[in-house]
Amino acid sequence: MPQTSTTGNLENAQKIIISAARYTEEHNAPAMALIESFSLGKGEKQVTVPKVGQMTMSDLVDGQDIVDEEEIGMTTVDLTASEVGAKVIITDKLLRQSAVNVMSIIGRQLGDGMARKKDTDVHALYSALNGGTTLGANATDMSLAFVAAAIAYAKANKFGSQLYILQHPNAVFDIASSAVTASQYAIPKGWSEDLLGNFWSGIRPLNNVPIFEDGNLSTSSGDDAIGVIADKSALAVPNSLTTKTERQRDASLRATEIVMTSDYGVFELDDSRGAPLTFDAAAPATS
Repeated sequence: MPQTSTTGNLENAQKIIISAARYTEEHNAPAMALIESFSLGKGEKQVTVPKVGQMTMSDLVDGQDIVDEEEIGMTTVDLTASEVGAKVIITDKLLRQSAVNVMSIIGRQLGDGMARKKDTDVHALYSALNGGTTLGANATDMSLAFVAAAIAYAKANKFGSQLYILQHPNAVFDIASSAVTASQYAIPKGWSEDLLGNFWSGIRPLNNVPIFEDGNLSTSSGDDAIGVIADKSALAVPNSLTTKTERQRDASLRATEIVMTSDYGVFELDDSRGAPLTFDAAAPATS
């Protein structure tokens, strides 16, 4: 049986739903806000992103020609998009009888659903980074020493200059509950306070690498979570259509359909700029 909502005027009802949905979606998908974003223009079906290798400088001798020739080493990654969406049916009866806050609730539900879909799509890419070689381990606490070691690995292997860590809140608790920090620190520069503030752990960045929490990160049967340590350029999202909402009247049903869609994709852009980061994410004792 379709669920519905109301408030005197369908036009206003739709605006309330859309506003709540967009705000909720934008502020509840931290993984999406931590990766590169590209836009697909009208008539474009993909974005082709180039990647180049490293060049080596040689010692020269005065009066002698340069012998060594360097290769650009260019490769490309093609990024495409596909549609996702959901539908809500608002009956005329519910529209007549319901209150404004019901519209906001529906908007939050749609926004949460879209955010969760985008967030988990990004999470699914973590395990393949670094050739599938994970840092951390199952049944291992996310200790300061292990996190510092992972950061050292990332820097030694030249992941990039805008590194971040994302893990499950239960895993991050192992650091937060230790004597690492006794106070909250501001989110580091370069990251959006507006979009990521709710997911910033507040822990002082270790070697300038911030740690973010994401409750959408799934856990295994053994309570382990595969997070990530990566540079922003390791993963990417091409956006063909930002969240769009349309309505369609169904007279025989005495209702109106609200359809929300988005057109995007998530891809591994550079395997060498990130690695899966596995730690124990069992729920901590609360008493």
